[in-house]
This record gives sequence, C-alpha cells and structure tokens, in this order.
Amino acid sequence: MNNTIEVLRTVLPVVLMLSVGMLCRSRKLLSREGVNALKSVVVNITLPAVLLNAFAATQYTLQDVIIPLMMFAVCLAAWLLGCAAARLFWMPSRFVPFLTTGFEAGMLGYALFSMLYGAGRTAEFARIDLGQVLFVFTLYKILLGLNGHERTNIRGMLREMAFSPIIIAIAAGVILGATGLYQRWIPSGVSGILDACTDFAAAPTSAIILLTIGYDLVLKDIPWGPTCKVVAVRFAIMMILRAAFLALVHAFWPDAALTAAVNVMFILPPPFVLPVFADDADQRVYVSSALSVSTLAAILGFAVLAAFGA
Repeated sequence: MNNTIEVLRTVLPVVLMLSVGMLCRSRKLLSREGVNALKSVVVNITLPAVLLNAFAATQYTLQDVIIPLMMFAVCLAAWLLGCAAARLFWMPSRFVPFLTTGFEAGMLGYALFSMLYGAGRTAEFARIDLGQVLFVFTLYKILLGLNGHERTNIRGMLREMAFSPIIIAIAAGVILGATGLYQRWIPSGVSGILDACTDFAAAPTSAIILLTIGYDLVLKDIPWGPTCKVVAVRFAIMMILRAAFLALVHAFWPDAALTAAVNVMFILPPPFVLPVFADDADQRVYVSSALSVSTLAAILGFAVLAAFGA
C-alpha cells in the first residue's frame, strides 16, 4: 500500500499537469503565443537556473570529463544505427536517424528526474546531459543541415551556442564547481545565497514544462503505423546503447552513481526542435507525431521507473 501511495505521489502530478495543458488547449485558456512564451521562460530563465546550481555544486573528477564524451559518442552511434535501421526497415523519411538520437532533457528530462529523485540529485542527470547537449548544439544541427536543402551556417550555429542561456549557465556552473569557488564560498554563506536564488527561479520549471508538453500533445490524425515503427526502432536502439553505456561506465568506475540518470535519459523523446527542420507538411506531421508518441512512451517509462523504484 505504501509503495502504491509513493508511486501515485510521483506520477499523478505529471498526469495532472499534462491534463491541465491539454485542457488549456481544448478550452483555449492559453494561446499558442502564450505557450511559446512559457517555453521561452523555461529555456531562458528557469532551466538555466537549474543547470547553474547543478554544475556549481558538482565535485569534478576525470570521470566528469570522460562521461560527457562517452555520451556524445552514444548520440553519434544512435544516429548511425538510425541510418542503418531506416534502410533495413524501409523507412524513407530523411528524419528517421534524427528521431533515433538526441534527448529532450531540457524540456522534459530534468522535470521527470527531479520528480523521481529530488532536486538535490539534479547534478547526476546534468553530468549525463552535458555530452548530449554538446551533440545537439553541434553535430546534430550540422547533420540536419547537410541532410536537408538548406546550407549549414557554422558561424551562426556557433554564435547561437555561445549566447544560449543554457550553455552560459552550464559554463558558469562548471567554472564555479571546477575551480572550487562554490565550495570555498560555503563558509561565508555566499553559496547559500546562490542556492536560494537559483532554487527560487527554478521552482516552477517542472510544472511549466509539463503544462506546455500537455498543450502540444495532439493525438488525432497521427499516422500510427509509421509513427509506432520509428518509435519502436528508437526504443530498441536506446536500450542497446543504454546497456553498453552502463557496462562501460561500471567497468571503469564500479561505484559510479549514474544508473538513475541513465535510466531517465534513455527513455526521453528526441529533441522537440526537430519539426522546425521539416521542409514539407507531410514530414512535419510525421516528425511531430513521432515526438508526441515518444513523449507518451517516456511518461509511461517514468511511471514504470516510479513503480519499481529504479
């Protein structure tokens, strides 16, 4: 009975906020512009606050350099496996490899992880996220450009990355943590002030994220056959790479406490930015449908993790 109560305490807030988001769309309580504004608040204010605190409070070792590089390699491997799967299973869309790699950690992962394991363990998830953030901001966008009709603007991409609030927050957090400034400021109370400010700004992150995701969950007109096919292929690729990643990590660092973060990361959907690159209506429907179903699968996976305490 107690386990059931704990599962409900974790899962029901997620379901509630998703339902509120769907209600806001159906009753027109929020406009598309309003939802986009909420997303902007998350990406530019509340999520950077989460990341700044998480990376500042981390104790840095060689492991914290190698693991992001391993995660970058995992994302590249997922893209290559997606290319192979597209040919093997006759999936003609050029977006298949991009639907099998990358993770929507910012707009979903941090919310789910903090609800499962508490905000105090966010640094564990952030360590895994760093490698895939670098992948998405660099190679992922380059490959998208090369695969489409548009030219890849490397200079513009680097400028976008350099001025992204998320990247700035990560960099600032790493500087504070790796230099030891955060730890040295603890006795004086400066670190406590930083924690109070970031915690206050970060507080509404999970609720806003889930509300906006619920708003975007439109399940009508989904081409279920091809959509479920690519979602199933992504799931298979992720489970293979998850096992390989954990095996490598535990081979080098048997005591590494990363399993919880890896479990959440590898159930996440692809980056939500992907439909922007779809160059025709059919492709946008295909990509958006895959993201919607992948998001539902991630919520189901979250419920399983909550039930089994993984």
